[in-house]
Amino acid sequence: MMRTRPLKVALLGCGVVGSEVARIMTTHADDLAARIGAPVELAGVAVRRPSKVREGIDPALVTTDATALVKRGDIDVVVEVIGGIEPARTLITTAFEYGASVVSANKALLAQDGAALHAAANEHGEDLYYEAAVAGAIPLIRPLRESLAGDKINRVMGIVNGTTNFILDKMDSTGAGYQEALDEATALGYAEADPTADVEGFDAAAKAAILAGIAFHTRVRLDDVYREGMAEVTASDFASAKAMGCTIKLLAICERAADGGSVTARVHPAMIPLTHPLASVRGAYNAVFVESDASGQLMFYGPGAGGAPTASAVLGDLVAVCRNRLSGATGPGESAYAALPVSPMGDVVTRYHISLDVADKPGVLAQVATVFAEHGVSIDTVRQQGKDGEASLVVVTHRASDASLSGTVEALRKLDTVRGVASIMRVEGE
Repeated sequence: MMRTRPLKVALLGCGVVGSEVARIMTTHADDLAARIGAPVELAGVAVRRPSKVREGIDPALVTTDATALVKRGDIDVVVEVIGGIEPARTLITTAFEYGASVVSANKALLAQDGAALHAAANEHGEDLYYEAAVAGAIPLIRPLRESLAGDKINRVMGIVNGTTNFILDKMDSTGAGYQEALDEATALGYAEADPTADVEGFDAAAKAAILAGIAFHTRVRLDDVYREGMAEVTASDFASAKAMGCTIKLLAICERAADGGSVTARVHPAMIPLTHPLASVRGAYNAVFVESDASGQLMFYGPGAGGAPTASAVLGDLVAVCRNRLSGATGPGESAYAALPVSPMGDVVTRYHISLDVADKPGVLAQVATVFAEHGVSIDTVRQQGKDGEASLVVVTHRASDASLSGTVEALRKLDTVRGVASIMRVEGE
């Protein structure tokens, strides 16, 4: 039997995602009620600009006083899609205090203060769901913390930012330079006027922190995630990648150490073999590749941003939270029992592609090889091209630690025969 009294929802933020949440709640009201077992009612919408016309939303529901809205006492679920750290953090904790569960899409806040938010939700017996915080419409958070809860996840590697994937895909497919591809992404609406959060990896790093924490049952904060941007990636790097049968992606990589005693989380550009499933992810799409003991290899793929796709994830959480509320239960909270240490980037072991500008004369290759050997970095392949006294030397290593590679590069820069280090890129997915 369906309950007739509606569950009341407060919406914080009515931008691209929030407006889609409100629209779907209205147009799919009957279906949502049937799935939940009770109708849901949009009880208030907190915005910064109340004068803006919002199609399909009763102006009487609009308020600029978000605090008063979450303190009403009759709100069952608060949907937070305003982003940022404050006032979102205070509004979410206030919602818990006043008896409401929370659905959030706020990756930055969850990456920075996820543990405190989970603790506040647990203290007040409320739910905190955030599927939309990572990879838009792609079901990812719930599979990691529920469907794979009985498995041991060893690695999560993915493309979690559509803007950067669009830019790199354009560079790969057309030969465009970085700035040219960025300009096209901006013109098409894939990149913000200030693309720093995307192209410098901040957005992906926040998502990596969330994914690592869930996958490894360990608290991983944004500050624990190593981050490199992609502004230095060049057409020459793509040419080198193609010569190796690879392409270049900005990857978020979360790994459990081989001995199981620590974890790492990092974001950076990397060469990846064309045979790897992530290499075929084109345009602004996202994909996440998961490796676990029992399930083996899994890949989740789909649109990672946009109003409707992200709203879909928000509404999925809303249905789950409302069902929990009707049954008097709460869903899974934070699982941090493993409490594994987060290793520094220097401990990460992977392959490297190093391009050097060197003097074109006898003995250069031997000098370079000696430096690699002295630092314990084994060379897999070497390719040398020279003309008019100058040459390029491309070295691909076997797996080595970031610390040992850094020492190698520092020593290479001191050789008289090395004119410069043109590029260094990690090789992943092998």
